[in-house]
Amino acid sequence: MVDINRGTTGVDLPPAVSNEIWGGIVEQSAVMQAARRINLPGAGVSIPLVTGEPTAGWVDETDEKPVSRHTLNNKTMTPYTLAVIEPFSNQFRRDLPALYAELARRLPFALAKTFDSTVYGATTAPGSNFDQLTGAPTLTVDGTDTFADLAAVLNAVAAQGASLSHWIASPALHGLMLTATDQLGRQFFVNDPAGSSRVGSVFGAPVLLTRGTMPSGTGATDDKIGYAGDWAGSAVYGTVEGVRISISDQATLTDGEDTINLWQRNMFAVRAEIEVGFRVRDVNHFVSLNDGTAES
Repeated sequence: MVDINRGTTGVDLPPAVSNEIWGGIVEQSAVMQAARRINLPGAGVSIPLVTGEPTAGWVDETDEKPVSRHTLNNKTMTPYTLAVIEPFSNQFRRDLPALYAELARRLPFALAKTFDSTVYGATTAPGSNFDQLTGAPTLTVDGTDTFADLAAVLNAVAAQGASLSHWIASPALHGLMLTATDQLGRQFFVNDPAGSSRVGSVFGAPVLLTRGTMPSGTGATDDKIGYAGDWAGSAVYGTVEGVRISISDQATLTDGEDTINLWQRNMFAVRAEIEVGFRVRDVNHFVSLNDGTAES
């Protein structure tokens, strides 16, 4: 074991730094902002899911009341490890505040981007108990009539008995929302066209901008530009214990085809990792949005 870790004198990270990195991951991840969070045991957990509601009925006086029940199911949420190692020069060790600031700035983006990209289906799932939205119904938003296209998405979610709680938008989808206009040329989804460059909500549901990679189209398949659906009610993610940080200046890193000996190069590396899982109640409670442009 390499004796350079969080307990080693001179290079330990204060707990506030790990908390700041975790807070940064949630802030950078559109999925984590939209979905519900649970605490996830290391061995995983079985999540009960309500798949159907009881039905009430009108009855006349003295008639028997109807009997109806919820329908239930469950899914197992398994924690999978998401990690990144970043090497630094030893100048950062000399000036630790710079290291803390750099960790808090860089690492949340890397972890959040990969997590979101996996949920969208652009990155391979870590295991069978991690859900992806690749099977969600697809609708096109191509800019010809953005208002009608987004209204169709809203109706599609409602037709499944769900409520559209959030729009997760790529820069391309956000641009279409931003430039959607009525017959008089007024922007539909911008409250203050003169002073705002953001669409805060569409049909009452918040718009979250994502930096995660969307799946690319192949052949006649369009590129994904966003996902809308019942994120608040039908999506859940869990973490075991937030972010774990480890530091080493004696390890040897494998970076693609290159090998980096940290001690030989007077460097050190920081490893950040989280154990996280993701599940959805019903993939039909979501809609994937395509750009309407067939790939050649």
